[in-house]
Amino acid sequence: RLLTVSADPYMRYRIRSDGDYKPGEPMLGLVAGKIIESNMSGWKAGDLFGAELPYTDIQAVPAWKVKSFRRLTGLISEDQISLGIGALGMPGSTAYGGLIDILKPTKGETLWVSGAAGAVGSMVGMMAKHVFGCKVVGSAGGPEKCKLVKEQFGFDHCVDYKVCESAKDLAKALRQAAPGGDIFENVGGMHFEAAMQCLRPKGRVAICGVISDYNKTKMSPNKIYISNMIYTEQTIQGFHCLPWLLGEKGHFLEDMAGWIREGKVQVRETVFHGLDS
Repeated sequence: RLLTVSADPYMRYRIRSDGDYKPGEPMLGLVAGKIIESNMSGWKAGDLFGAELPYTDIQAVPAWKVKSFRRLTGLISEDQISLGIGALGMPGSTAYGGLIDILKPTKGETLWVSGAAGAVGSMVGMMAKHVFGCKVVGSAGGPEKCKLVKEQFGFDHCVDYKVCESAKDLAKALRQAAPGGDIFENVGGMHFEAAMQCLRPKGRVAICGVISDYNKTKMSPNKIYISNMIYTEQTIQGFHCLPWLLGEKGHFLEDMAGWIREGKVQVRETVFHGLDS
């Protein structure tokens, strides 16, 4: 039985006329729920899980598919099940993998996070600040979001990109807030170009999304000067969440659940009841 389903930015691609969702068929996405009957060893009625499944209330799932389920029993209670599509789901594992295994922060380093008010960016900043002791600077759109990023998520500073007309303006604001640091990139476009102008020598960039292009029919190119990266020994790496989400790397579920209990990661959710909402 599905108890909660997710609406994520990447789904914009899939619901377009040229996407892979088909009219009349249930949407496929990230869900969390409860087992109501099981013929598979290791799973019993009442167990909580996270998975990728069609958005259908009750469904029979074959054993080969159940092997990819994430066990949430023992980490959260049923009334916390929404964590299975958020902090303990795709957004949380994206933040975890990109920060811990790609950026590999150490105490005192500076990190810039684009999309800092979003599901992934906010958790990156909270982990970097409260777990690893970094200085964290974010970007967000508008004063209310910037206030949220600083006051609730604990970032040291937040740049309002909406007052910046170009990558040059954003780079100037970023240099004032955080001269020299690493980058967790969610947005692309002028955010990425501005951040690359400020990347420190031997700096690292983790790229997991390009939110600025998700509503476009064609991806926009980004202007970077790769010659600047040679003698500065800078690194850019793209990644996706699956190795950490599926438990192939790290200890995502246990670590993140622990940081939530300790208050190092604060959870803020937007909840709607029913698909029609």
